[in-house]
Order: sequence, then C-alpha cells, then structure tokens
Amino acid sequence: QVQLVESGGGLVQAGGSLRLSCAASARPFSFYVMAWYRQAPGKQREMVARVSSDGSTNYADSVKGRFTISADNAKNTVNLQMNSLKPEDTAVYYCSALLSTGTYWGQGTQVTISS
Repeated sequence: QVQLVESGGGLVQAGGSLRLSCAASARPFSFYVMAWYRQAPGKQREMVARVSSDGSTNYADSVKGRFTISADNAKNTVNLQMNSLKPEDTAVYYCSALLSTGTYWGQGTQVTISS
C-alpha cells in the first residue's frame, strides 16, 4: 500500500508564496504521473498541475505562470511551488499518484489565501 503525505499548507496573504510537498512511502518509487488537485468549498475537485515520468508538465490555465510542479525522485517527493497566490487559490490541495498498481491520494492540506 502506497501512502502519500502532503505538507506545506497554511495561511498566507494574497501575493505571497507557499511550497507544498508530497512524500510517497513506496520504495522504490516509480510513477507514471504525479499530480496536485484542489477542491474549494462547494466546487468540484480540479487538477492544478501534473508531472509525468518523462518530466513533462501540465498546468491548469488558472495557475500557469504562478505554480511550478517538480519531482524529486531521489527523495520520493513531488513539490508544488505556488507564487503570486490569490484568494481564489484557497482550497484543500491533494497529491495524487498514478502507479502501476493504481491511483493513490493523500489526505489533503489546507491552503488559505487572505485578501
């Protein structure tokens, strides 16, 4: 069973930055896709950013140019650097991993942006 543990959420003012990390318990860790999703109150969960095993990345239009996803295979972590944060970025952020054994989710970390 693979466990994903997110960290780095918190409360920041608009315009600030946060860095989320997702640590995977599997050793060795080989993924097809790692992604960050978010879910705001009353809204559907949406993909924010994802990185494939070949290093290619995709971003939601709403975060392009502000967020950067990166994978550190040596540390079994995937990070999401979030800059120029806006109140509409407020949500619970979830880490997701697509592995050969299935799709796994973390428990989520709250990100709150004050105006």
